[in-house]
Amino acid sequence: MNFKHHLKMKALSDLQLFIATVEAGSLSAAARKLGLTPAAASAALHRLEAELGAPLLLRSTRRQRITPQGELFLERARQAVDLLEVASQQIRCGQVVAQGSLQVSMPSDLGRHVLLPWLDEFMAAHPRIHLRLQVSDRLADVYGQPVDLAIRYGIPPDSDLVALPLAPDNRRVLVASPDHVRRLGALAHPEELQRRNCLCYVLGEQVHQRWRFWQDGQAFDVDVRGDRQADDGEVVHRWALAGLGIAYKSQLDVQADLRAGRLIRLCPGWQGEASPLNLLCADRRQLGPAVRLLHAFLAERLATWAA
Repeated sequence: MNFKHHLKMKALSDLQLFIATVEAGSLSAAARKLGLTPAAASAALHRLEAELGAPLLLRSTRRQRITPQGELFLERARQAVDLLEVASQQIRCGQVVAQGSLQVSMPSDLGRHVLLPWLDEFMAAHPRIHLRLQVSDRLADVYGQPVDLAIRYGIPPDSDLVALPLAPDNRRVLVASPDHVRRLGALAHPEELQRRNCLCYVLGEQVHQRWRFWQDGQAFDVDVRGDRQADDGEVVHRWALAGLGIAYKSQLDVQADLRAGRLIRLCPGWQGEASPLNLLCADRRQLGPAVRLLHAFLAERLATWAA
């Protein structure tokens, strides 16, 4: 499905209807929410599916489920709606420039090595948006701390948080330096990690020592140990680059090193744990033009970075 080719053919209202239908669980509920008749809503959904050449939802009188094509289209549709709503609001308000101050919390490793250069570009393009960054692996409390947005890996711990996807398909990968592999060899199977020095990450009081992998739909857990642990992802990353052991890192964190050959991926035939990246906030009322612009900008950059 070529999203970019079809996007120009979509009205904002059609994309909003599709997203609302998925979120509400039924086309009729989405139609009521958007003030449409059931017939108009049904026609809009059929039109969208016809233009894409693929079914997005499978529906009966009582049930509906999203298709694999619909899942693929959903996140891109949300990103597109964010961009289009920002543009529409600016036009309605006489080309109002997005502005304001945002306090953003982000992970240490990803923040320093991937996001910071992009944020410099973002601020250069939007000089009236001011950012105050909190670069730390400590989980920010978006309710109790003066934090507007938190960029975090994993499923949000609080279901009441608003989560805007940035890299929904990101996963962890096993990595080691070329020197480490030359000295000790690669791995034929994840179970061999039990006999290797593993660099473990600590979140709060919990050491991430059980590493999970998948192959052919089957999960395999391995309990690892090593001589180094850190509560900072960047430290674990540096240890891996120095050849001091094997790390289990988000692919986004180590993508540049894998491309440059500074790190080697181990057990590439095994799939690592899911580690989706989201932009979190406490309330949808915070999703003003500045936030939507930042979300769309980062989502686009991360999609290219992970490709």
